[in-house]
Amino acid sequence: MSDRLRLYSYWRSSAAYRVRIGLNLKGLPYDLEPVHLVRDGGQQHHPDYARLNPQHLVPTLMHGKRVLRQSLAILEYLDESWPERPLMPSSARDRARVRALAQLVACDIHPLGNLRVLRFFDEEWRVPPVEREAWVRHWVGEGLQAMETLLANDLVTGTYCHGEAPGLADCCLIPQLYNARRFEVDLSPYPTIARIEQACLALPAFIHASPERQPDAPGPAPLDA
Repeated sequence: MSDRLRLYSYWRSSAAYRVRIGLNLKGLPYDLEPVHLVRDGGQQHHPDYARLNPQHLVPTLMHGKRVLRQSLAILEYLDESWPERPLMPSSARDRARVRALAQLVACDIHPLGNLRVLRFFDEEWRVPPVEREAWVRHWVGEGLQAMETLLANDLVTGTYCHGEAPGLADCCLIPQLYNARRFEVDLSPYPTIARIEQACLALPAFIHASPERQPDAPGPAPLDA
């Protein structure tokens, strides 16, 4: 396929960050279309964008006229469409392991601290910021402890989450660690995760996907996403 890719992204969205990493690991050029999740009441709610993504979420990936949603589905689409530099291992058993690690982050940790959840706490229940942030730290810690155990106790774990090449699970883990630091989660109990993060953050694919390097990144900002 020759149609250029266009990624609708927010600089600090963990889900969009995953896809940026994946695109970079695959060596795929793309155009980036910023969608500010806070400005103007949230640009993800504007009618033009809502027609692309009825969930009012990022990322959305356009491939020609094809519209792709949900970060893990997008990453697997990229892997199946461009099999070079695979994000997934070759065997069914190993793919199941990698999917489980990725979903631990994307389905179990990330949603509990996402912008719309925290906004509901704030706007509907008037939960004080200190309690709201304690909620995030609790669930991030629970999830990362499970991730640490799974990684540390499996011989298939290598330099990266699975073996000696970064893949789908690493695409999910690194953005979650960035997000954890924003909420001052103590990461010292997770040495295996720390080692993998260090290896990932030395790679250009991860460096260029980082939030601060995105064209829509501002200077220092409050916890708003």
